[in-house]
Formats: sequence, C-alpha cells, structure tokens
Amino acid sequence: MGITPSDQSQQGTSRMRIRPASNGDWPQIWPIYAQIVMAGETYAYPEPPVFEVARSLWMEEPPGQTVVAVEDDVVLGSAKMGPNRPGRGAHVATASFMVDPAYHGRGIGRALGEYVIQWAHDAGYHSMQFNAVVETNTAAVHLWQSLGFEILTTVPEAFNHPRYGLVGLHVMFQRLAGKAE
Repeated sequence: MGITPSDQSQQGTSRMRIRPASNGDWPQIWPIYAQIVMAGETYAYPEPPVFEVARSLWMEEPPGQTVVAVEDDVVLGSAKMGPNRPGRGAHVATASFMVDPAYHGRGIGRALGEYVIQWAHDAGYHSMQFNAVVETNTAAVHLWQSLGFEILTTVPEAFNHPRYGLVGLHVMFQRLAGKAE
C-alpha cells in the first residue's frame, strides 16, 4: 500500500508524516473540522459544530484510532478509523477524513487514505466500507476509486447539499482479506 501504520510517512509533502493523534492535537484539528462541517458539502455532522461535541465525535478512539498528518508540527489533516459496526459487523472497517482546505491538492488525502487502508488490513479487518460519500464530492469519489473502492449503491437524495439540494450518498466498499501483501 505504500504507507504502513508503523511508518513516519514522508508521502504527500516532503516533510509530512502521519502519526496517532493526541489530545494536544485537537486545538489544530478543531478549525479544520469546523470549517468543513460549516461548508456543509461533505459531512452530515450537526451545525454549528460545538467544540466538545465535535471533539467526542472525532477523537473518540476505542476500538479504533484517530491520526493526524503533520508537517513541522502543523496539522494538515486527520482521519479516524475503526469498526463500521459493533458485534457481528466489527470485521468491516470504516473511516472518515478531513484535510485542511488550505492544503488541498498536496496528496494529503491520498496519504491518509493509504495509511488507513493499510491500518485496517494490518488490524485484520476483512473489508472497508464508507457509508456516506457525497456524490457531488467528486474529488473524494475519484480518490477512493483510485485506492480500490467501488460504489456499491447510491442512496438517492440522502444528503441536503447547500448548493445542489438533495443529492445522493454513495456506499463504497473494498475487500481487504486475501489481498496480496
């Protein structure tokens, strides 16, 4: 996959690395989270975001993990990952991603995506499912497809986009078990 969870990755930007997020990272993640949620184009999180509610939604770890992409101690983006469902659905991973809009186009989303896929594979997940990729978020759809995800279905009119009105949400999937190491 290119990036392994044990790496201090150099992918995306020349000095960028991906590492587990700490409580001390939240003050830098928060403005990214707030800006993306308030834009209303990619996440159905409550608006306006509230600092502690957002923190619990994004930084809540067990049984998963939250990571940050950093360069020179500046958080460029973050991902959270873990089981898609508890119990009998816990063999399927899921993840969410946010990249600071000021750093779009630098490969940070791809680096985080590769890291998360490798993390899920190494953690023994059978597959990975994204439950709600907004169909108008074409950059994300293209990225996930280039990383091996397929669109299983689109739930019509499931997301109320601020510019386009009611648009679909893609359910995207990738099998991890049995992939070449």
